[in-house]
Amino acid sequence: MSVEVVMPKMGESIQEGTILRWVKKVGDKVERDEVIVEISTDKVDTEVPSPSAGVISQILFAEGDVVEVGKVIVVLNGESVSVPATAPVPATAPVPVPVPATALANAPAPLTGAGDVEVVMPKMGESIQEGTVLRWVKKLGDKVERDEVLLEISTDKVDTEVPSPTAGVLSAVLANEGDVVEVGKVVARIAVSGTVSAPVSAPVSAPVSAPAQAPLQATVHGAVPRQSGGRFYSPLVRSISASENISVGELDAITGTGLEGRVTKTDVQAFLAKRGNGHVAALAIAPAPAATALALVLNAPMAGGESEIIPMDRMRQLISEHMTRSKQTSAHVTSVAEVDVTGIVKLREKYKDSFQKREGFKLTYNPFFGWAVCEGVKAYPRINVSVDGKNIIQHKRVHLGMATALPDGNLIVPVIKNADTLNITGVGRVMNDLALRARSKKLTPDDISGGTITVTNVGSFGSLFGTPVINQPQTAIIGIGAIQKRPVVRELDGEDVIVIRSMVYLSITYDHRVIDGALATQALAAMSRALESVNESTVTL
Repeated sequence: MSVEVVMPKMGESIQEGTILRWVKKVGDKVERDEVIVEISTDKVDTEVPSPSAGVISQILFAEGDVVEVGKVIVVLNGESVSVPATAPVPATAPVPVPVPATALANAPAPLTGAGDVEVVMPKMGESIQEGTVLRWVKKLGDKVERDEVLLEISTDKVDTEVPSPTAGVLSAVLANEGDVVEVGKVVARIAVSGTVSAPVSAPVSAPVSAPAQAPLQATVHGAVPRQSGGRFYSPLVRSISASENISVGELDAITGTGLEGRVTKTDVQAFLAKRGNGHVAALAIAPAPAATALALVLNAPMAGGESEIIPMDRMRQLISEHMTRSKQTSAHVTSVAEVDVTGIVKLREKYKDSFQKREGFKLTYNPFFGWAVCEGVKAYPRINVSVDGKNIIQHKRVHLGMATALPDGNLIVPVIKNADTLNITGVGRVMNDLALRARSKKLTPDDISGGTITVTNVGSFGSLFGTPVINQPQTAIIGIGAIQKRPVVRELDGEDVIVIRSMVYLSITYDHRVIDGALATQALAAMSRALESVNESTVTL
């Protein structure tokens, strides 16, 4: 069985790479993860590992050749290539490369060898490893145009549409609505020839609890439809509604916080928490299978105890994995500075009403801190880096991540692109837009990717300062503490005097593998100076 290796995508703006050196030659035996070739792009030089054990049968480009992202560069005769049971792979099938949904239309699509183009589950964010198929917009045999929507998918962070990477006919559907699919797995195939010899549909993968749900739906309220009153209900929401005895009328009355007002899992859980008797009703009407029964027990308070077992939702699990991986990857060190922000406090107090009337949103302290972080990066750009193996990637622009708390208690980090080109008001506008869309789950994949440094306001919840965890693959994160009036010593006419000033602790947590203490504290001092320079005479809002 052959495996094709393609030119990888090394960044959002990278469309091609140069072959620097072939580490292996035709006929060489390679192990999985063994380096095959070294490549170079405008941003980084790196090594391309083998996705499988095997023997190199073809090398399609010479050293020095410039190759488009997604083009096949080498073919292996694999010795042990695992094939997913739900998606048979033709003999010349490539290893799918996860591509953001917004980039699918612009990325060259791998061919299966029979005129088919594979569509894979796209990567919707740095910590996202899977997605749920919400709805197939097209069906088997349908003709599709390039960029036309094929299906709708959902992750814990964003719902979005997946466009067709090419014109053709939908020849295979390899995942059902409601299926959870790993990033990079093939979900559909497009026959570019325009003919479909043998349409392939996804295997039926009904949930374990289906036998119990059917009588429950029929006996109590009838099946929850995919659509009611113009609102679309996902398979997950319909499944929960059936098992928790929620009627269509009750579902229609729930205020949806998802895309276009869609009801999410969190919305349904909040409804159940208010209603209070969902689990009892479901258990009384129909006996649940083992898996469903276990979930019901885990969601209920422990009998006779004073504790409650609350299973982590998928987003919390991903956050846990991401934070743990960051601690294992980076050598975390934190430095703290105390900053006098009296000028900012007075400026905001004077102009907050006129600012809100003009801009349509409240003026918070966050834009000032976001702007100051960019000023610190401009002075010390070596903190605006990431690590790729043994390489340091120096980012020329500041794409500022802003940690944002969600209504369900989870966290997301949308990104202000090119934040270093914005003034304080400009930063505020983008922050407000991203925060609103984050809380209504209307962020796009591009909104949550590409960050180079992050800022998090722990002070908004009353904390004096914090030591936040680095958001990988970044190497620095800035923590903002609570602004408090404190007595401080100042010199006046050569004498030390005690005055009341508005003070804040500012922290920088950095990756000591690539950022030393001197560099980090110098950058932190530059951010502090920028904040202390803000007053009515220096800044116009």
